[in-house]
Amino acid sequence: MSSLAGTEIPRRILYINVSRIGDTLLVTPAVRAVAAAYPEAEITLLGHPKRAEILRHLPFAAQVNTISKYRAPWLGRFGSNRYDLAFICGYDTALVKYALRVARQVIAFRQPDTALNSRLFHAVDHPAFQTEHAVHIQLRLPGAVGIRPAGLNLAYCVTDFETTWARAELSRSFSETASPLIGLQVASFPTKAYRDWPLDNFIALTERIRPVWPQAHFLILGGGEENERTRALAEHLGAAATRYAGRLTLRQTAALMNELDLYVGVDTGPTHIMGALHRPMVALYHGYSPSRVLAPLDHPCAYIVDHPLADLGATPETPMADITVERVWRAVSQALAEHPPAARPRPR
Repeated sequence: MSSLAGTEIPRRILYINVSRIGDTLLVTPAVRAVAAAYPEAEITLLGHPKRAEILRHLPFAAQVNTISKYRAPWLGRFGSNRYDLAFICGYDTALVKYALRVARQVIAFRQPDTALNSRLFHAVDHPAFQTEHAVHIQLRLPGAVGIRPAGLNLAYCVTDFETTWARAELSRSFSETASPLIGLQVASFPTKAYRDWPLDNFIALTERIRPVWPQAHFLILGGGEENERTRALAEHLGAAATRYAGRLTLRQTAALMNELDLYVGVDTGPTHIMGALHRPMVALYHGYSPSRVLAPLDHPCAYIVDHPLADLGATPETPMADITVERVWRAVSQALAEHPPAARPRPR
């Protein structure tokens, strides 16, 4: 790559992205592009201590470890540069300074600190709010040194061991005749609660599904923060549902999601995981965070439901209830018609 200083091809590359689940996965196309540009390089990914696990087993990453802005000031203070090139997502000064200590050349988004920018090999301009898809924003970092995209789809790898576990878990949980298997993600994280579709709407949606698919079984997904809503939904559905919310690790959740016939969820971390798995999905997007900046790209079976006020002045106060049950039901019907449930593999 002639855009890099000197003529030596980087052999050791560092990629730091300390963020939430969705933002962690949205960087994977950029990392893939770097791996495609430098196929002989060893790429180390550093992520959030609670989210880095979703990057494990990616075929283009040699190592996955964790870091935080609190630990970073104490790291990398001894020894010579261990990386030839580093890419830093975000604006945590401690992470950028750590990269500058351990890598010969560092590429990051332009920081608020002019002196810090002067030490970067490239300070990349970040586009204005919601003018560009998040994947394309992250591709700006490798693009600064002439690296072209190698696909826009998100990346996640479910291992054979995890698949075996998931199929055994599903076999224990309900009848093999249950079909289709539908995952429900009813809530986003608390700071983005405006993205939540009302629980009554999810209940009404299941009531539209069950007469058409009487053997349908619902997997209720999510974390512990939405216990009240997921418990209420499970109680309403009774034997037609299994509640996994708050019971699984991220990787266990992803392994179960990879066995779904259909996923229905609001814009949040598990929805990005589903976007990386390339299984049939219906995703609901609030008008303040429209699909054009966050929905999975290059996805073969994503059915997107945007808020009617997307790009029409929606604010976080705009209710998600404006997305009607009828609109989501039409997307669900289309998804199941175009991707009918297959026989579920038996556990080995």
